[in-house]
Amino acid sequence: MSGKSSFLCECTRVTILSEDTVSLEFTWPGQQPLGGQFFLIKPRRTSVFLGRLISVANYKAGTLSFLITKRGRGSSELIGLQPGEKALLTGPLGNFWPVEDFKGSSAKNIALVAGGIGIAPLLMPAMALQETAVKISEKTSANSYFDFYAGFRTMGPLDKWQDILKLIKPGKLVISTEDGSQGKKGQILDFFEPKDHSAVFACGPEQMLKVLAKTCINAQIPCFISVERHMACGVGACLSCKVKTSRGNLNCCVDGPIFRAEELCFDE
Repeated sequence: MSGKSSFLCECTRVTILSEDTVSLEFTWPGQQPLGGQFFLIKPRRTSVFLGRLISVANYKAGTLSFLITKRGRGSSELIGLQPGEKALLTGPLGNFWPVEDFKGSSAKNIALVAGGIGIAPLLMPAMALQETAVKISEKTSANSYFDFYAGFRTMGPLDKWQDILKLIKPGKLVISTEDGSQGKKGQILDFFEPKDHSAVFACGPEQMLKVLAKTCINAQIPCFISVERHMACGVGACLSCKVKTSRGNLNCCVDGPIFRAEELCFDE
């Protein structure tokens, strides 16, 4: 998608969600991103050569939001940013969720399935789907248009997540944690049945996505998956983010990160 730009942007808000996960907000004067796209973020104060590619969680009135989990030195620097500090943001990059393909009253009950930080790229399609529901008919409730499933290993107090959870208004919200700290105890796929839905959008750990893809294919339910890979450049130049597909090896950054489940070749 055209419109990629780079701007030095100010961090305006930091919200600590858990011990290793934060929400960051930045000013953004460039093109509005679509759900599923991502940005290259490089703090002005940094010890790493390359920035980090992070899926956008929300865009509103010139402000971008990201959810970031600590995984290495680069993400640790991002988590350590303070309001007023600046970072170079480049984007929007990558493709986006096919929300436009599922507009109309016949496409109700779409499921959005997230594992861990995979919740981030699913927030914008959730908001787009509920806006669509309202536009279909004044009698159509946005609360009945889609269901949202989010699974975590552990989760801090829900009040810290309220600013994020209030963005979505699903017909059904299911939260699970493996340690039972919030919601249902177990893995999120323990509480999900694809045949109850017209389509599935998913993002999370690869093993979860592998199981979900197989289940959806067997049930003949359209499934779209946001794949995570270590990406360096974000524009297909470094060839470091290969994804095995039925069409051959593709680049996650420019051909994805969103793929149809049936074209992905998961490692055994």
